[in-house]
Amino acid sequence: MSIFASPRFLRNVLFADAASCLAPGAAQLVFTAPLAQLLNLPVALLSGTGWFLLAYGATVAFVATRDPLPRPLAGLLVVGNAGWAVGCGTLLASGWIAPTALGIAWVLAQAATVAVLAGLQWSGLRHTRTVGWA
Repeated sequence: MSIFASPRFLRNVLFADAASCLAPGAAQLVFTAPLAQLLNLPVALLSGTGWFLLAYGATVAFVATRDPLPRPLAGLLVVGNAGWAVGCGTLLASGWIAPTALGIAWVLAQAATVAVLAGLQWSGLRHTRTVGWA
């Protein structure tokens, strides 16, 4: 049996996804002004996405605790993560912001994290379907 087909794999990836949203979301809200200055990202962008990340992370955690996992919702989370990754890249390429090197790294780290999580979630969804789980 593949690691992706494990009944816990998708649930664990969802919990990792929730944590990867909640931590930067909280940081962006608690340290909005210092981060804005350090990263040269707009305060409104950091606070708005901080609130979004908290809500999204809570939603992902909720989905991860359901038994069985709701496959359609898990599929939407894959799409949401892929969309966030594309949005991060688009933001950097747009010229709308002029972040510092650390700001670019902050945005790229979020993009890379959610892209990896989307891929892992997709693999978990594909493989669990074949074993009749969730």
